[in-house]
Amino acid sequence: MAIKQLSETLINQIAAGEVIERPASAAKELIENAIDAGATRIEVATAGGGKSLLRVADNGGGMDPADLELAIRRHCTSKISESLFDIRSLGFRGEALPSIGSVAKLSIASRVPGSAEGAEISVAGGRVSAVRPVAANPGTVVEVRDLFFATPARLKFLKTEKAEAGAITEVVKRMAIAFPHVRFVLSGSDRSMLEFPATTGDPLARIAQVLGSDFRDNAISLDAEREEVRLTGFAGVPTFNRGNSAHQYAFVNGRPVQDKQILSAIRGAYAETVPHGRYPVAVLSIDIDPALVDVNVHPAKSDVRFRDPGLVRGLIVGAIREALQREGDRASTTGAGGMLRAFRPGFRPPNPAGGYSWSPETSPYRPAAAPFGFAEPQQARFDTVAVPTARAEAPVVVPPSAPPVESHPLGAARAQVHANYIVAQTEDGLVIVDQHAAHERLVFEQMRKALSGRRLPSQGLLIPEIVDLPEEDCDRLMVHAEALEQLGLSVERFGPGAVAVRETPAMLGEMDVQALVRELADEIAEWDTAGGLAARLEHVAATMACHGSVRSGRVLRVEEMNALLRQMEATPGSGQCNHGRPTYVELKLSDIERLFGRS
Repeated sequence: MAIKQLSETLINQIAAGEVIERPASAAKELIENAIDAGATRIEVATAGGGKSLLRVADNGGGMDPADLELAIRRHCTSKISESLFDIRSLGFRGEALPSIGSVAKLSIASRVPGSAEGAEISVAGGRVSAVRPVAANPGTVVEVRDLFFATPARLKFLKTEKAEAGAITEVVKRMAIAFPHVRFVLSGSDRSMLEFPATTGDPLARIAQVLGSDFRDNAISLDAEREEVRLTGFAGVPTFNRGNSAHQYAFVNGRPVQDKQILSAIRGAYAETVPHGRYPVAVLSIDIDPALVDVNVHPAKSDVRFRDPGLVRGLIVGAIREALQREGDRASTTGAGGMLRAFRPGFRPPNPAGGYSWSPETSPYRPAAAPFGFAEPQQARFDTVAVPTARAEAPVVVPPSAPPVESHPLGAARAQVHANYIVAQTEDGLVIVDQHAAHERLVFEQMRKALSGRRLPSQGLLIPEIVDLPEEDCDRLMVHAEALEQLGLSVERFGPGAVAVRETPAMLGEMDVQALVRELADEIAEWDTAGGLAARLEHVAATMACHGSVRSGRVLRVEEMNALLRQMEATPGSGQCNHGRPTYVELKLSDIERLFGRS
């Protein structure tokens, strides 16, 4: 079969398959062009979810007739010249407009400020019209109609008009967060109008416009730098979480990206603080030398590739964890709203993953050991008044003389309800604490400290365990023998095809040494890391903490309750238990007054 040159139209349609996947892809490319042109006002209008109509108008620098003729040709751009190592614009490939014009009906009207008139050019299914004069305001208006009419097979893969309109809305939101100085207006026959006025000065102002005012009250600021890579932005407190990752926004040198590595780092930073199936809210901005990041990974430019991905991941995880330790233990302000809704008639608790309705009595983790750091309760020594009732009305233990209100963040203990929940009074409200979940976290943090800084305690084996392995696996294990020794696992070479295990981590107790060593050997062979054991130890520490915590149903003295509150205030991460559920809920006095119609 003879090789032949493809037509320009077919080449553009092939390119469109990667660049323009759906109406939202076209919207993204056109908005990027407007921002690169210096626009401070961008208006987006849609119909039919963007399939029938997508119009983007801006007040940017505009294009003259000569620019318009080049703009609809492939690989024509004003944004780069010779190098891909110093990209400082959103667009640079010169593919978007010709790709759109090859599969849709495209028209571009533009006027350069100071010019007497504008110019317009049209492309329909790859057929280009001549440039003609037109009356136009300074800036550019790009109109896309009948998207994919030239490639109707692509229409079958699009979602409903509502879903496609929602995807365009998400694109506008991401651009709005990235460029707060730009005013965005989104309108059309298939939606209600959405407007994001330009903001300056307050970095949270635009984010609050997009994510809602609640984020302002539940956001922790981030500002960290490592080896000339800077991370800024905001991370939501762990209890301010959502049911999907749509509220996680990442930007690299101002470019909105949906990079799996960054999302993975966010997930890792919130490990053990957000329940399974829930997602934290975060807005991260990474500033890095353009030469150290490749934005040309995919034509859609949503993915990036860092020269040192470990550095970036470590920066994200470290900065968020430091921020959470600094002030992330405060309760989400939305928790009070959930509590208020719970008092309404006909209320049904949401899924436990929602965060505030979980009860330790339903948890599979049922502690059996004595509490860590607290004395065992002694009968007839409680300085409280116990009111025993039937099982249907669980007892409430009330202090006979309450201490004065304290200024501590979690207040002073006033009562213990259902032998599991501590009620504390603060200066401006009250706090309800799940005693088992809270103490479980305190114990886990104590044990976690043993995993860093010093060698973990180990237990010697009376008879060394000999593990037969392929010689290459033995070699890999011995390379990491020092790291394993730090974790309490002592491994020595025992001939060419075996290792001898003389000590194991005391925290692991009775264990299958053969299975552990083989699993480590497999992991090291694949990833060249011995991190699996460390992860296992943290899991074991979490399990042990659960079994070594104050039980649900254990009656506490007032001093014990206050001691627990003070330890929570001093312990990073105490706002969530080891499984990510909140350990306390705060209710402001104003919320309580609303319950009784006093406000």
